[in-house]
Amino acid sequence: MSVRIDVYTIFPEIIEHYCSQSIVGRAQQGGFATIEALDIRDGADDARRTIDDTPVGGGAGMVMKPGPIYSSLRAREALRGPARPLIALVPHGTPFRQRDAERLSNLESFSLLCGRYEGIDQRVLDDLVDEEISLGDFVLAGGELAALSVIEAVVRLVPGVLGNEASSLDESFSGGLLEYPQWTKPSDFEGQAVPEILLSGDHAKIEAWRRREALKRTQQRRPDLLEARGGLSPEELALLASEPQVESEGKTG
Repeated sequence: MSVRIDVYTIFPEIIEHYCSQSIVGRAQQGGFATIEALDIRDGADDARRTIDDTPVGGGAGMVMKPGPIYSSLRAREALRGPARPLIALVPHGTPFRQRDAERLSNLESFSLLCGRYEGIDQRVLDDLVDEEISLGDFVLAGGELAALSVIEAVVRLVPGVLGNEASSLDESFSGGLLEYPQWTKPSDFEGQAVPEILLSGDHAKIEAWRRREALKRTQQRRPDLLEARGGLSPEELALLASEPQVESEGKTG
């Protein structure tokens, strides 16, 4: 399986550089993803390649014009065919969640439109855009960082990209829980020891302990995630109560 992602931006070099590195770069080299950054300025109709103008009705800042975006999208779709849905990265969009990454990772293609300045002309959002997403309740200078976050969250879920498919099943937000804490060697570092259960070799007990720790961590840090999934099941409540509290972080002596 391979996913095609088209990114409409006024800073294509940002997208190109990041997507040539690490997991996303390897995914492209391995044929699991094709990511292309398309310069919205190429759709401008003047020598200065203008892509913004003052807001109608007055106000501070500038707004991205509809013309260059329409032209860029039409030229791309005429050449390669549509990569849909077209998703706008805007502050007022729906919060992006792991389930959205999972959904997009199962598509053959989609496009991202990076907002800039005070926003995108509403006609673009109404007529061209299929959905609008945001990384959270804060404002960035533009949508490029948000687009890169979406790309990485999606591409790493494409089968074959991570190599070990179990890696994406146990991590935070899978199943509505935060991931359990992790340690590596040495088992004792500067007086801080890893939990003894992890050294026992009993994989069934380790799995149960990790599940319990994931539930505890989520209960303590993100109770909203538990609420969203309908609370704790009877089995999970029993698991939390099945053993005394185990320290999940090493202590400094």
